[in-house]
Amino acid sequence: MTYRIAGLDPAAFVDPAALIAAGAIAVEADRQPGFPCRVTLEDAAPGERLLLLNHVSHDVATPFRSAYAIYVRTRAARAAEYVDTPPPSFAHRMLGLRGFDAAGMLRDAAVAPPGGLDTAIRGLLERDEIAYIHVHNAGAGCFMARVERYDG
Repeated sequence: MTYRIAGLDPAAFVDPAALIAAGAIAVEADRQPGFPCRVTLEDAAPGERLLLLNHVSHDVATPFRSAYAIYVRTRAARAAEYVDTPPPSFAHRMLGLRGFDAAGMLRDAAVAPPGGLDTAIRGLLERDEIAYIHVHNAGAGCFMARVERYDG
């Protein structure tokens, strides 16, 4: 089975001033890793500017609707895409995976140790009722990316 991990659409973040007026905070990365951009799926380098904002990552009409803080590089212009391989910036993180059905209901979950994301994704996607997976930072709990089945 093939899967795809894609960054968030940068169009949602093109107006930093409007996002700041709505509650986002401008920050500067002071270490690497530590500031993972949800558009590029890379860790920002020290000195890079990002926005820290609340993002609805699971906008469904179920009890599993979810929103939390994420980082987005202010210069992020194109969403990253990875097919059948996790982004390199995920390799050193402990990650939580939530497998949802097409109606947005949680059907299974897993924890992936550093370097174990591919195996965890494939394990969840073996279940036909899992339509997509959300990957979260296991420590902070923040949304990292969505994983979908991919036909090419």
